[in-house]
Amino acid sequence: MNNRLLINLVPGNTRLHKLTGKTKVRTFILLMVYIIMSFDIRLLLPLFLISLIGLMSLKPDWKTLKYFFIIALTMNFLNVVLYWLVKPYCGSNWCGGGNTVLVRFTEHYFISAESIWYLSIRFFKMMTSFVVSMTFILSVTPSELAAGLYSVKIPYKICTVFSIAFRYIPDIGRDFENIKVAMQVRGIELDPKKASLMTRLKQNVLILVPLIITSFDRVGNIANAMDLRGYGKGRTRTYYSEREEQKADRFMKVIDCLLLLFCIYWIVAGSVVPQPSKMWYPFL
Repeated sequence: MNNRLLINLVPGNTRLHKLTGKTKVRTFILLMVYIIMSFDIRLLLPLFLISLIGLMSLKPDWKTLKYFFIIALTMNFLNVVLYWLVKPYCGSNWCGGGNTVLVRFTEHYFISAESIWYLSIRFFKMMTSFVVSMTFILSVTPSELAAGLYSVKIPYKICTVFSIAFRYIPDIGRDFENIKVAMQVRGIELDPKKASLMTRLKQNVLILVPLIITSFDRVGNIANAMDLRGYGKGRTRTYYSEREEQKADRFMKVIDCLLLLFCIYWIVAGSVVPQPSKMWYPFL
């Protein structure tokens, strides 16, 4: 967990780290379906708490992780505000048609109890998705990711693209830091306390653009080397990182099956049985 961009190249020692890539990828996909299918806080809250416990069990570098949380909170809050500006009446559509106005600014813009409930659940849903994604990213290695994607019938060439991309993210981050330090040594001020935001943004862009271009050259070299070694000739392949399933993997397989059945039931029941509202609203 020493790299700044949260990519693990070596598996950790926690129970989540020791799960196979197949188990991690399949569970992550099912959890994303679980999150997307409903706006019910009764479903989202348990998953959020379990994911948060799982994230804490990975013992991440919280100093690095807090910046990702700040960005996620800011962007999701902005998403909610912009959504309200476009549809200030959104709550009535989702909570059964009621419209309990609490504050009215103009004829068009107002805050209702239903809108507050819907936007709060929307924000919480996005944060739950973020926590689940962070737990998955911190627990999987690029090779495990490729093996897991291959297990769900994704072509192995695409799996390899994901694996290489994840492996190069830490390299780009390290090179960026090295170039940044070198520029500061040469007298270019990038200290947040001394340089303005626009100055720092401009200098960071000047670092990133050539860095990304040189990364494409690296990818080209890797692609040529893989072609010379006959990569892609076979119809199937194996992954050295994929291990035999242990008790924990078999237990998670049972959980995944139950979760899949529940998702199917929830989606089918929601489409067949008419509901008074699109989401659970306790004050209906």
